[in-house]
Amino acid sequence: MSFSADDFAKALEQESYDFRPGQIVRGKVFEYESNGAYVDIGGKSPAFLPKSEAALTPVENLSEFLPKGEEREFAIVSQPNAEGQVKVSLRQLELLKVWDELSEKQRLNQSVEVRVNGVNKGGVTVDIGGLRGFIPRSHLLQRGDLQGLVGQKLSVSFLELDRDREKLVLSQRLVAQASRMEALQVGQLVEGEVVGIKPFGVFVDLDGVTALLHINQVSNKYVRALDELFHIGQGISAIAIDIDEYKGRISLSTKLLENYPGEILEQFDQVMAEAPARREKAGDKILPE
Repeated sequence: MSFSADDFAKALEQESYDFRPGQIVRGKVFEYESNGAYVDIGGKSPAFLPKSEAALTPVENLSEFLPKGEEREFAIVSQPNAEGQVKVSLRQLELLKVWDELSEKQRLNQSVEVRVNGVNKGGVTVDIGGLRGFIPRSHLLQRGDLQGLVGQKLSVSFLELDRDREKLVLSQRLVAQASRMEALQVGQLVEGEVVGIKPFGVFVDLDGVTALLHINQVSNKYVRALDELFHIGQGISAIAIDIDEYKGRISLSTKLLENYPGEILEQFDQVMAEAPARREKAGDKILPE
């Protein structure tokens, strides 16, 4: 079977122009128009770069942003049309870099700064390096007037990062918790508010961090029922006896503040009022063994 020069040229042409979405090519701008620019990427037809795909942020003057003849890498974002022309993008390449950077920050458990740009039923939307992120209401420190957050910058950490689904869910509360936990030390007297009562213990909010006062740590005397001593919204002072930053757990004790077994059951308000003085007077002796 013979293979002519024309056959070879056609085969080479077909191979060279087999452009597809997602492919990275090199090219040079050679002509501008009001809504974009034409780019020579070595195909039988020039590629077209829409102005909206030139960068993550709006570009006013495309000829200044992307000078004629300057070689750049572009991402192909469309199938070839009947003339073999494809659309290309610089913005998509920048987005890939942002995803890579955020994935690395998530791996290192680092926080990032975002700007709130919208409100919806479940929380707020944010801009993060040109990507759209979402913070659920339950993971915001301010859960009331969400509209008042628009335009503000927030420090957040990652709840979910899914590049394939372009899903980015973030948390402001976890950053605050991490910061709060870093500031805590075993033996420290803390003040909080009772937010939950279970048969096994009391949950206490410490300025955004939830700690547990186990029933065995309430008093040096047997405690019959926690709901007889505590109620939701009640202020409480306690000693931090264990801090597990990895698991995000804080354990508290009030029995270390007692002068005698059962004192907190009989004189709760007095023990709470004297808690700072008792902690200072006890010094290192108050720390659990």
